[in-house]
Amino acid sequence: MRDIIPQYDNFDAGHGRDHVQTVISQALELAQYYPEVDPCVLLVAAAYHDLGLAFGREEHHTHSARIVREDARLRQWFTNEEINTIADAAEDHRASSSHEPRTIYGRIVAEADRIIDGETIVRRALQYGMKHEPGLDREGQYRRLMEHMREKYDYGGYLKLWIPESDNAVRLYAFRQTLADETAFRKMFDRIYESLN
Repeated sequence: MRDIIPQYDNFDAGHGRDHVQTVISQALELAQYYPEVDPCVLLVAAAYHDLGLAFGREEHHTHSARIVREDARLRQWFTNEEINTIADAAEDHRASSSHEPRTIYGRIVAEADRIIDGETIVRRALQYGMKHEPGLDREGQYRRLMEHMREKYDYGGYLKLWIPESDNAVRLYAFRQTLADETAFRKMFDRIYESLN
C-alpha cells in the first residue's frame, strides 16, 4: 500500500490521499455487515479504485481495473479469481455506471466512495469546475454546479446507493433538502467559492 496511496497525491483535490483513505476506512467499516467479505481483497479494491484517474476522469474506472490486472505484485498475495474480483470492484465503483456492481466488493467500494456530505460534495464539484473550466465566472460555476448536483444527487439522479446498512441514505436525504432550498444552497456555494479564491 505504501506505493499505492501516494499516487493519489497527483490527482485533483477531490481525489487526493484523504479521499482514498476515507474510502478504505468506510469500506472496511461496511464490511462488518458481510462476514463473507475478505478484508484484504476489499482493502486492495478500495485502494486501487481511482488509480485510473492518471489516464483521465471519463474512463478512469476501466483504467483502474486494468491497473489491478496488470500489477504483478498482487499475484504474490491473491489468486487470479481474487484479482478479477478486485478489478471488477474498482471498475464498478463509478456513480455514473450503467450497471449495478457485479459483486458485494463492488457494492461496498461504490458505497464507500459516496461521500455524502453537502460541504464536501459542493467543494469537490467546485474545485473540479474551477480546474477544468477556469474561464467560468462565479455565476457560470454556480450554474454548472447546480446542473451537476441535480443530475447526480436530486431525486431521479444517477447516484445509486447499494448497502442498506450505510447511513448514506439519511445524508443523501438531508443534502436533497438543502439542494431544494435555493437560498440555503446558494449561501453554501458562496461561502465555499470564497474560501477557494
